[in-house]
Formats: sequence, structure tokens, C-alpha cells
Amino acid sequence: MAEAPRLTESASAVFAVLARAGSATRPQLASMAGLSKPTVSSAVAELEGARLAAHSGTVSGGTGRSPAVYRLGPAAGAVLAVDLGPALTRVRGCALDGALLAEATASRKDAADAVREALTALPAGLPLRSIVVAVGDVAERDRQGSGMRPATAKAGPVFDAVTVALPPGVPVHLENNVNCAALAELHEGAAHGRHTFGYLRIGVGIGLGIVVGGQVLRGSNGAAGELARLPYPWDEAREPRQEALEEYIGARSLLRRAAAAWSRADGPCPRTTERLFALAGEGRVPAREVVARHAADVGRLAAAVTAVLDPGLIVLGGSTGADPQLLPGVRAELARLSWPTEVVSSTVGDAGTVAGAARLAVARGVQTVTEAAGAKD
Repeated sequence: MAEAPRLTESASAVFAVLARAGSATRPQLASMAGLSKPTVSSAVAELEGARLAAHSGTVSGGTGRSPAVYRLGPAAGAVLAVDLGPALTRVRGCALDGALLAEATASRKDAADAVREALTALPAGLPLRSIVVAVGDVAERDRQGSGMRPATAKAGPVFDAVTVALPPGVPVHLENNVNCAALAELHEGAAHGRHTFGYLRIGVGIGLGIVVGGQVLRGSNGAAGELARLPYPWDEAREPRQEALEEYIGARSLLRRAAAAWSRADGPCPRTTERLFALAGEGRVPAREVVARHAADVGRLAAAVTAVLDPGLIVLGGSTGADPQLLPGVRAELARLSWPTEVVSSTVGDAGTVAGAARLAVARGVQTVTEAAGAKD
């Protein structure tokens, strides 16, 4: 990774603003950065000299001199986002203004190949500033203290396989996949414009992304929202087991319940949740009954979330959670057990996690360029 040049504080501030804006004139940069026009002119000249900003034309129209438009320069670099999903690995390479530069998708077992494909597709010569890897786990510091890694064996092996494909010397940051998806919902999905909400993912597993004041709440151990650790069941005759709630609500148990409810007269039993929901949408009675029960279960989980957080909005995501057929049942059960809370389906789809990871990677990349601010002042 090429080292970012040391910047004055004003150049650092202008660079950060330009990265957020994508392109801007010097008057616009002065307004957004809260700096004087002479200070911005000096900062832009510094950024151009370091190839961190580049002239990209002029604003047309109006009378008088046309102001010059600036964008990020080639030395600004790029970032990489990797979503190590349960079935697929999705990878995005982006410029520091968020522009998409490369994409790749592969099966989980071929995760490293997807990373190599995306890296190869990045424009030649761009320094890589940051890498964010989204994992279905809590991140913890490894025993040697040299970096972060998944806390359990769920994501550890695939993460280890991917790190071999990552270029050395580039900061690698781990983030929980549900937190990444929550960020995507915040910025471009169903929670856009809302600063406090819960993103409830229901699929193979369960998880909660908590956004408060526009920021993801991670907790002191990075484990905020780990709903799988809720004690379950609460029953005098049975002891709660670790992750028993995730086992009960997850997709595998949902399909087992469908198999138990199915009869020969109902035709072939669905072997995937997609098929189960499709049959429910067609009006098939056993499928509708199983989906209705699932909706009630998710509604009870949403009631637990609401009792603790009072988020005002819950976004349902995940391979089963995002299906709009769940909404009526979830809303009804939540209303029965808790106070009024808006519930909507996710709108970012399967790419939400990598989109949120890319946003984090961009923020980290900009920080990498600007963190030496003041060194020249």
C-alpha cells in the first residue's frame, strides 16, 4: 500500500469533503468545509500537487467566469469490501468517493477467488487504502495481538482462506454482517432518513443491527445485537441452551416444521425456504400455516427488541425475514405484545451487506488519507 502524503489540516478537511461530495467547485468546497475561499484555494492546490484531487471540467451556464470542478485524483486510491455470506461471497472495490470500480461474486468455498477477481479488476496503479470484511460473527483480537479475527469457528476458516488473497500492508477491518446491512438500510434502504431503528435479520441465523443517532451500536465487546445469545427456552422443564433461539427460528427449523406439517396429499414438501414462501404465496394451506407461525415467532422476537430498545422502526431482512408475507403477522404479534412500532421489509436485498461494508471501507480509507492532518502545519 502506498503511503498517503502528509497533509495540512485544511487540505485534509477539503479532501474529506470532496470524497463525500464526489465533485465540487471551490466555492462549494468552502461552504461545505466551513473554510474561507483563499484557504480552500491553497488546500486544493496542495491536493492537486499530491494527485489527491484533479480538475474535471467547469460548471456551464450563467454569466461570468465558469468555476472549475474538482474530483478525487488517482493517488486517492481505492478500498475493498468483502461479504463472507453463508452461501455466497460478494466483493466490491470502490473509489474513496464511493464510486463502484469492481465487483465479484463466488460461492463460499471460492471466496478467495472472488477477492482476487475484484482486485485484478481495479484500475492499475490505484493504492488500496482499506479493506472491510463482513463476517457472521463477533470480531475479537487474535492471540498474538496482531489483528482482529472472527470469535468463533463459524466464520474463522473462510476468513483465514480469504486473508491469503488480500494484499499485504493494507489495514483489514472486521465488521459484523448484520451491522453492515443496517448501514445500507440507513443510507439507501428502508430506514433512509431515520436515525434510530433496528435491523432484524432472519435467515439461516438471526441477528440485530442497532442504529442509534445514525451510528451503529456495537457494545463493549462488539456483540450488541447478538440475539442468538438470548436465553431460550424459558421453561420450568427445560434449561436454556446457548444459541437455542437461533436454532428454533432459523431456516433449518422452519423447513423441519414444514415437513412435519406436510402430507402426501399436499404434494412435494418444499426443501428450500424460497419454495416454501412461493407455495404460501400461491395459497397452499400448509405452507401458509407454517409461514404464519413463523411470522408470529418473528413478531415475538421483535417485541423483545422493542421492549429493550424502543427503536420506533424495525426493518425485517434476511432470506426469510425480508419476505413481505411476514409483515402482517409480525405487526399483529408485535402490537399484541408491545407498544406501537413501525415494521417494514428490507429494500436493499442480498447486496445490502457488501454495500454497507463498502461504506465502512470508504470511511476508513478517507481516514487513512487524512489522519496525518496537521503534520505540516
